Amino acid sequence: MWEGKREHPRLILHDFISPEECKELEFIHKSCSTVGYRPNVFSTTLSHLVATNSPHLLIPFVSLRERLKEKIEETFGCEFELFIEFTGLVSWCRGASIGWHSDDNRQYLKQRDFSAVCYLNSYGKDFKGGLFRFQSGEPATISPSAGDVIMYTADDRNIHSVDEVTEGERLTLAMWFTRDSSHDEDSKLVSRLLSQCASHEFLPLPLPASANMYWFCPPHQHANGFDICVARLHLLGFDVHSFLQGDDRSLDDSDRLVGPIQIAKGGEFLTREFTNVLHALQVVQFYRWKASELKTSKVGYDGVEEVVEAMSQSQLETINAMNALFLKDKGLVTTTLGYLCSNGEEKDSLNLTGVSSAITSWEEYTCKLLRELLSSLPQWETYQTIHKVESG
Repeated sequence: MWEGKREHPRLILHDFISPEECKELEFIHKSCSTVGYRPNVFSTTLSHLVATNSPHLLIPFVSLRERLKEKIEETFGCEFELFIEFTGLVSWCRGASIGWHSDDNRQYLKQRDFSAVCYLNSYGKDFKGGLFRFQSGEPATISPSAGDVIMYTADDRNIHSVDEVTEGERLTLAMWFTRDSSHDEDSKLVSRLLSQCASHEFLPLPLPASANMYWFCPPHQHANGFDICVARLHLLGFDVHSFLQGDDRSLDDSDRLVGPIQIAKGGEFLTREFTNVLHALQVVQFYRWKASELKTSKVGYDGVEEVVEAMSQSQLETINAMNALFLKDKGLVTTTLGYLCSNGEEKDSLNLTGVSSAITSWEEYTCKLLRELLSSLPQWETYQTIHKVESG
């Protein structure tokens, strides 16, 4: 319901996003995110997806962005006036919080008119702490469940805060809206998409951004942190093996994740090579997302056992060296990201055979999104907006 219509214009909606949409956006975030804009926060922006050669992953956002924009325009009486300023997935991990503020209380944000926060997981089940609070008006506190949305005017009528997250990862889709067309996100994205996608006649493979965008550490403790990509694989029980030898002193440490890698688990490794750590992470997170469906399907299982082999001593040594480089504090990984895996059930349910069987399904999913993206680009170029294009 729309609470505080005059004094505190805001709208609280339950189950606005379907469970499957929540899971798909979670997959995208946990396979693509970088260090965020404030301590203990990770983010995935649409521009980052384009920059890391995953432009097809914009497609799952398209219909949802339209629905949110239409709902805000309908609710606040500003039909056909708004532009989307920002779209991004944001996760708040242990220690993340924000004090009382309004979304336009800094000079460079004065153009912002409305904000929307969409919850992709649930308070109490997936994270603790992290409650969203309004300084005045009702409801004062939001205890969200996956699929819930808060929409509100980005001004002093809706000053708000976020309590410190004490456990788990609070995952949201954040969107900001403006009447100022110069801050329109879509026109900039379309320009980038046109330049990048013109040559895509093949399966796009992700390309990591600079290493510092994936390195998480507590303030002033750079040497004791971890690489987000390696950490997310680690939490699901997988280790990383690099083909680049550790004694090659001409290599920067981060190069070992940009080159070909393999993954291992429980004394075995997958012989299939991945282009880089992001490629491996996308496949593993896709497997995690689709595990129940893949178990009931026989697609990709023929001969899978043949590509899982026992680990050699040299491979074990390489894996240990990789962990020493990229997981300097495994305890920090667990306390920052490990709430969902702390009981070990999910970690134990995922295996190398399943990863191998998921590769074909991940490729089919990627190709389907890419075809939809390429078919939409001509209309996006004409209208300079990212919108749902009905197939002919």
